[in-house]
Amino acid sequence: MKKQSIFASIGLLFISASLMVSCEKPKTVIPEKSPEPVISSNPATAENRSIRVGYNGWPGSMPWHITEKANLFKSEKTKFVPVWYDEYLKSIGDVVANKLDANTQALIDTVLSVAEGSDQVVVLVVDHSTGSDKVIAKAGINSAADLKGKTVSTEKGTVDHYLLLLALKKAGLTEQDVILKFMDTEKAAAAFAAGEVDATAVFTPYSNNALKRSGSKEIASSKDFPGAISDVLTFRREFIEKNPEAVQAAVNSWFNSLAYIKNNQAKADELMAKQSKVSVAEYVESGKGLKILNVAENLQAFKPGKDRTSIAFSAEELKKVIVDLGMTKKTPDLSKMFDDRFLKAYAAKQK
Repeated sequence: MKKQSIFASIGLLFISASLMVSCEKPKTVIPEKSPEPVISSNPATAENRSIRVGYNGWPGSMPWHITEKANLFKSEKTKFVPVWYDEYLKSIGDVVANKLDANTQALIDTVLSVAEGSDQVVVLVVDHSTGSDKVIAKAGINSAADLKGKTVSTEKGTVDHYLLLLALKKAGLTEQDVILKFMDTEKAAAAFAAGEVDATAVFTPYSNNALKRSGSKEIASSKDFPGAISDVLTFRREFIEKNPEAVQAAVNSWFNSLAYIKNNQAKADELMAKQSKVSVAEYVESGKGLKILNVAENLQAFKPGKDRTSIAFSAEELKKVIVDLGMTKKTPDLSKMFDDRFLKAYAAKQK
């Protein structure tokens, strides 16, 4: 159930995807047993329209599986086509290439996509990481301040790299005060478990492997920085402009799916675990460091603010990070990246 941010690759993805779009019609990646979408040069026509929504094994993304299995997408004009991804990175590229109409993805990836020219709009805040992302250190290192001069493994440009930066800043340190070893998240956790580095910044379930090292401990996590690491539902702006009623149906079905899960927890967990190819126990455990936002929490998140309870504030922080890290040469304009009208319409209907 790998979930990661992909700063270093998304620029290349955007260039490649743009070339593919200019050369051929979109081809949708369809999971086994999923309904076949209508593919054309303009797949979202009023006569025969589909809405292609990407999701993956991250628990915050999995309610779309329940939307499909419980037949919770209600629209007379639009066919719901959930598109499953074993590789999260591919879903980001497919949004850029117009092979998806919407995707559940990290806010940090959305900001970078916009910076690289993809016109994406956030309509929902899916979740906040509340402990799933961790900085883990060996015995004798008891806080982020103790990391000075130490070797830390993490994957460059990931949400966990960002978490490490936040923890260092809180301790009065910077990235230059530690020796960073960049590698794939799974390898970063394994390197720490093998005693090759002093600390690591990784997410669940890889953090579980890291904690197997004798004397190791969590010295910081996403729960220390509420709202810093978020996932969102993003749509291509063109799709929203042409199909606002389909977007509204998607937002409605998302919250209906959350309600279904709450009322049928055991059955829903079984379905989501099976799709994720893990046991129910593993699936439930993976979601413990995650907070899926309800309607009221979403409404609050879309309000302007001066801390990370505001999704716009968080996005502006992330914009500075990706520029400072050299992950983009462009400073994106995020003023039009958020659209809460569908959320508000659902809330008003539910009173």
